[in-house]
Amino acid sequence: MNPVLLVHGIDDTGAVFRTMRPALVAAGWDAEAFDMVPSNGDASLKVLAGQIRDRVAVIKRRTGTKHVDVVAFSLGGIASRYYLQRLGGAAEVERFVSIASPHHGTWTGFLRWNVGGSELRVGSAFIADLNRDWPDTASHLKVTTIWTPFDLMIVPSNSSQLPMAHEIVVPVVLHPWMLWDGRCIMAVEQALRS
Repeated sequence: MNPVLLVHGIDDTGAVFRTMRPALVAAGWDAEAFDMVPSNGDASLKVLAGQIRDRVAVIKRRTGTKHVDVVAFSLGGIASRYYLQRLGGAAEVERFVSIASPHHGTWTGFLRWNVGGSELRVGSAFIADLNRDWPDTASHLKVTTIWTPFDLMIVPSNSSQLPMAHEIVVPVVLHPWMLWDGRCIMAVEQALRS
C-alpha cells in the first residue's frame, strides 16, 4: 500500500482528518495530514499546490516509495489537481481520491473576495484551465470522486463529479461531515485498495 497524503479544504487544517486518519492507519496505511498555509483563500491554489508537491517529496524520501496516494477534501481537491496536472504530480501519485471538491466551480466562491475564492468560482479561468485537459494530463491515475447531493458548500453539488473518475455518492447532510461519516471513510478505503 502506498503512503497516503490527506489534503484539507478551505479554512481548515490537517486536524479535520482526526477521524479518517486513525481509521486509515488502523487499516494499515501510512496516512499523514498536513497544514496548507494560508488556508483561507488569501493565496492562489497554485501556491497550495506547491506545498502539496513539497509534502509528497518529503513522504517519498521518508518512506522510500515510488508513489503516494492523495486523498483531498473540498478546496484541497482543486489544489491537488493543479499539483497533478501542472506540477508533475501525476508521475508521483498513483491514486487520487477527491471528496466533495468543486471540480466545476462553486457558487459559494462568490462569497469570498480573495484569490483562492475567485479561483473556486463557477466559470473561473482557473477551473476552466484544469478542465481543459482533464483527464489527458492524468489519464493513468486511479481517480475516485466521493460526493453528496446534499452539499451546501459545493453548489451545485454535482460539481464534485469528475469525468472518467469512479464515482461514489454518499448521502451525507453537511459538507464537513463527509470527513467523519463512516460510509465516506469506507469509500476512501475502497478507493485506496483499487
